Amino acid sequence: MRVTIADTSLRDGMHSVAHQFNPADVRRVARGLDVSGVDVIEVSHGDGLGGSSIQYGIAAAEDEELVAAAVEVVERAQIAVLLLPGIGTLRRLAAVRELGATVARVATHCTEADISRQHLGWARANGMRAVGFLMMSHMLSPSALAEQAALMESYGADVVYVVDSAGALVPVTAAERVAALRQRLKIEVGFHAHNNLGCAVGNALAAVDAGASWIDGSLRGLGAGAGNAATEALCAALDRAGHETNADLFALMDTAEEIVAPMLPRPQIVDRDALLLGYAGVYSSFRLHAQRAAEKYGVDAREVLLELGRRRVVGGQEDMIIDVAAQIASARTA
Repeated sequence: MRVTIADTSLRDGMHSVAHQFNPADVRRVARGLDVSGVDVIEVSHGDGLGGSSIQYGIAAAEDEELVAAAVEVVERAQIAVLLLPGIGTLRRLAAVRELGATVARVATHCTEADISRQHLGWARANGMRAVGFLMMSHMLSPSALAEQAALMESYGADVVYVVDSAGALVPVTAAERVAALRQRLKIEVGFHAHNNLGCAVGNALAAVDAGASWIDGSLRGLGAGAGNAATEALCAALDRAGHETNADLFALMDTAEEIVAPMLPRPQIVDRDALLLGYAGVYSSFRLHAQRAAEKYGVDAREVLLELGRRRVVGGQEDMIIDVAAQIASARTA
C-alpha cells in the first residue's frame, strides 16, 4: 500500500519544547522534512490554531508567523494546521489559508464529531483538504467510532483519523478501530499514534494493515506524553513491511539527528509519567500539567493521572488537573 506521511514535529512536537519553536526553527525543520519527501507538514501551536494561552502554554510566536515560515521554505510538501473548535476559529483558519496552508485538520473529542461541521465544511468549500481528527479514540468502541467518522465524512472530510491521543491503544485495538472506519467510509482513513505504551510504530503498522493510508509521525518521536511514532523509524518500518512512501529515509535520519535532536531539552522517552498516561487512558498533553500540579500539592503525579483516567477527563478539562491534585492532598491531611 502507498502511505501518505504527515509529520507533526512542528505541531504535536511543540509540546516537547513548551511551544517554543520559533520561525527560524520552523524553517530549518520544515526544509529538512520537505527535502526528505514527507507529504504533509503540520505547523501550529501544540493545541492547534489559537492555542497560545496561559491555560495551554504561551508560544514563542503566533501561528501565522510559524505557518508563513514553513511556507517560505517548502517546495513540494503540503502545509497543514490543526484546529480544535472552541480554541481555533474560522478567522484564524482563513488567515493561514491565505498564507499558504492547504490542509485543515479539525480535531474533536471522539464523541463530538458534530462540532466539526462548520470547520470541515469551510475548509472543503475554500479549497483546503479537510481532515477529521477523532481524538481519544480508545474511549469508543470501533462501531461507535465509525459512526462519528461518518458524520465527519458527511461534513466534507477527505480523510478521517483514528487518533490515539492517550497512547492507550495496542496493535489489535488500533487495527479494530481503523478497520471499522475503513468498512464504514468511502474516504481515506488515517492514524495518529502516541508512544505512551511503547506501541506507536507497531500500532501504525497495524493501522496500515487494517486499511489506513495516512499515517502521522514526528522526528525523534516529538509530541505530547512519550511522543508520537518517530517519523524516521516509522518510514523504515513501513519499508520493511512492504509499504510505499515518498520518504527518503537517509534524509529523514539526518534531519532528525542533525537538526531536531540539538533543539530538544531532553530525549523523548517512555518514562513513568508517560507510561501512566497510556495505562490510565489520559490525554497526552496532560503530562506536564499533572507534573506541575503534583509538585505544587506534594502528591505523586501518577496518582493524579490515574484519578483523571477514572474520571474520564478529556482535552479541554485541564482545570480538573489542579482540582484532582488538591483533592488528593486534602484527603491525605483529613
